[in-house]
Amino acid sequence: MEHSEFQIGLEFWCGKRRWRCTDVGTRTVVAIGIHPVEVTTVQTDGTKEHETFTYEQADTMGWFDGPPSGLAETVFDEDDLEVCSREREDL
Repeated sequence: MEHSEFQIGLEFWCGKRRWRCTDVGTRTVVAIGIHPVEVTTVQTDGTKEHETFTYEQADTMGWFDGPPSGLAETVFDEDDLEVCSREREDL
């Protein structure tokens, strides 16, 4: 995809994961992974709990509410954008 194609709220695919654009910079795009949704919770004793949710489960639980959402954002640079697509590509 070209940088000019991205806008906040746009959903796209990169790898085998669906993303939602949360910000468009001058040369970068920022997005949250929306399927699958991977969440890590750190307990007070330092142990970590990893969970994976489908889009529907995460949406019901409010993970996409925001901004800001409760999910970590990922920065995509110019090289990353070249392998993004509007359609899912089964690799």
